[in-house]
Amino acid sequence: MYVQDLCKPDGRALSLYSRRPLAVSAPAPSPCAEPQHANPHLRWHPLRGEWVAYAAYRQDRTYLPPAQYNPLAATRDPAHPTEVPAGDYDIAVFDNLFPTLALAAHDAPPSRVPTAPADGHCEVLVYAQDPHAALATLALSHIELLFEVWAERTARMARKPHIRYVMPFENRGAEVGVTLHHPHGQIYAYPFVPPIPQRMLAQERAFNIRHGGNLLVDMAAREDGARTLYRGAEAVAFVPACARYPYEVWVTPTAPVASFAALTASQRRDLARALKTVLLKYEGLWQRPFPYLLAWYQSPLDGIAHPETQLHAQFYPPYRSRERLKYLAGTELAAGMFAMDVLPEETARQLQQVAAVLEP
Repeated sequence: MYVQDLCKPDGRALSLYSRRPLAVSAPAPSPCAEPQHANPHLRWHPLRGEWVAYAAYRQDRTYLPPAQYNPLAATRDPAHPTEVPAGDYDIAVFDNLFPTLALAAHDAPPSRVPTAPADGHCEVLVYAQDPHAALATLALSHIELLFEVWAERTARMARKPHIRYVMPFENRGAEVGVTLHHPHGQIYAYPFVPPIPQRMLAQERAFNIRHGGNLLVDMAAREDGARTLYRGAEAVAFVPACARYPYEVWVTPTAPVASFAALTASQRRDLARALKTVLLKYEGLWQRPFPYLLAWYQSPLDGIAHPETQLHAQFYPPYRSRERLKYLAGTELAAGMFAMDVLPEETARQLQQVAAVLEP
């Protein structure tokens, strides 16, 4: 993997990645000429026991630009400045222009509840220069490179002593809140372990103490095929028996792997096949670009080994049925108890019937 680091005129960082030697001579572009001085802050929620981030300036960020606007265009249209330069590279990562978390955050305003600077980091990761590409259309080798990039970005954040958790994710489609048309995901680096990964870690740790193994690896090994969408030598994808969302799918290595950095070459290769199989099945079932939230969970950055933790992805599609969108109901949003009106076995059966032809 080859990497080239650049700096935008507004001071934000840009990194380019490729499997070939990089040939980028153009300067790093930006929609802004001056630093934005983002200064988000956190407020403590006493009843829930968790931090809430506040970044009111995000109201001014791009939302659903016109179809003809391509932020990745190689031609520099002064009316539509780009975020990445022209050149021969595969993946680009740059600091978010409107971050929810910022490393330079400082002086949180006083409130009736405890406050703190939201001193994390938010990045945009552009999957490919082709504006019509999607994660589902990328070559398997390109997805493998993506895993390496996530590992490298996590390693960079691990060098910040106060960063405790790094989560790559993707919102795809207007239905789940995407704000740009080009193929991209995001990476959030938190100064704490967020509530959901924290609860997962607690359950994984308890299982490890009781049984001496890895909870998710054990769950995946016990899948009998009724909900399995892909099983290879190194990775598996399945609809969990405890799915909270219709068509929810988990993707994970079959052996214990705590983070992207711990993946071997063969594990990356098979994990790419598992991930793309799921994406192609989604596209094939709905016969349209399928909206989803994809989140990757890995071990925290606390300097401690976490053999109980398993790297894995969870897909949260918004669909309840072929006709209706799935939004959070009152019991789900307010009580945190999800209510399903379709069985995981049925959604798995529908996805299993969709052919997923993997190209190299």
